[in-house]
Amino acid sequence: MDRPVCIDLFAGVGGLSLGFEQAGFDVACAVEIDPVHSAAHRFNFPDTPVICGSVTELTGPEIRRRSGLGDGKVDVVVGGPPCQGFSMIGKRALEDDRNALVGHFMRIVCELDASYFVMENVKGLTIGKHRQFLDEVVEEFQKAGYDVLVPWKVLNAGWFGVPQHRERLFLLGAKKGLPLPSYPEPFTNLSGKKALSASLPAGPTVADALYDLPDAEDFEALRGGDAVRAVLSAPSPYAAVLRGIVDDPEDHSHRRRWNCEVMTASTRSDHNEVSRRRFAETANGAVEPVSRFLKLDPAGVCNTLRAGTDEQRGAFTAARPIHPVHPRCITVREMARLHGYPDWFRFNWTKWHGAREVGNSVPPGLGRAVGTRIVAALGITPSRPDRIVELGDESFVLVDKSSATALLSKDSTAY
Repeated sequence: MDRPVCIDLFAGVGGLSLGFEQAGFDVACAVEIDPVHSAAHRFNFPDTPVICGSVTELTGPEIRRRSGLGDGKVDVVVGGPPCQGFSMIGKRALEDDRNALVGHFMRIVCELDASYFVMENVKGLTIGKHRQFLDEVVEEFQKAGYDVLVPWKVLNAGWFGVPQHRERLFLLGAKKGLPLPSYPEPFTNLSGKKALSASLPAGPTVADALYDLPDAEDFEALRGGDAVRAVLSAPSPYAAVLRGIVDDPEDHSHRRRWNCEVMTASTRSDHNEVSRRRFAETANGAVEPVSRFLKLDPAGVCNTLRAGTDEQRGAFTAARPIHPVHPRCITVREMARLHGYPDWFRFNWTKWHGAREVGNSVPPGLGRAVGTRIVAALGITPSRPDRIVELGDESFVLVDKSSATALLSKDSTAY
């Protein structure tokens, strides 16, 4: 049986792409404006055509043509369109130019005639005057022939087996006449946080995510690169799944062929001795007073990992937490572990781009939880494909912006 089809807009490195693939979808196309992130997506999803460009310049028919989808059915469109303008008195929020990308998301959903859509965004959209924006989005989708699941919900990644406190708004909709999906039910508590329900088991901890990884500072090669052959120690059940040692029966993604003897995304940070001393003296779970970095509690969960700003806003890198044992900030691979990415998943080799790719993305486990509800609404029983996918050429994760653009322009499956 053919798998249902997903289109990922504002795809980034592919957190939602992977989550929906794990839920049982095939991602037929990804759209991402940043060339570096597009290249990394291309590496991790070699069967998915990538359109590196803005949704403002794309139409549904063009996405169908450039992805090779043709007249095929689009089961779901997913994405997190940025929106930030809510201060214009007397004007609808959707008319604010700063929210234009939300309108383009809605337009493409309709032009693709998608059966379902999933729009994710920041929790802040549900608070105060921002609520007007959500009301307008619901109203416009209803005018366009879609029912929207209301009331909307904010979901925490920590409720779905991810060792991170990360809240995101999800808005789910279906074409009129199709069954509306439901929101996923939490199945883990946030370790170290107030229990969501006494009946739920504790989720994985920081220690579960990190303690089998060797210290990146033990490897000289990681000063100027992000990959090294390394021996990992005995994993927790959580880490064993991310390493591919234990199969997850709820994971319906295509298996990847990769070299499990190589630890990637682990470029070292340069901290001076004064900073290292401060990091070492900070208690687990406390904020280091000078840098204001949180030192992770091994028995708890990670705080929300953030991306920082892009080049247009000063290229600021958001603070990475301090490792719970070593006097340094965590590596991109350690961020990825705390986000729920499997170890085969690669990011741009630089700390700045790699951290942005993790921090900007939806944890795959959270995306999967939502995706399973769309699969259920479609009435499909998902299964895992037998074919093992070869990852893309490593050059896709070793690029800067200009070389990423050149590489994508030469690639026959990245548009």
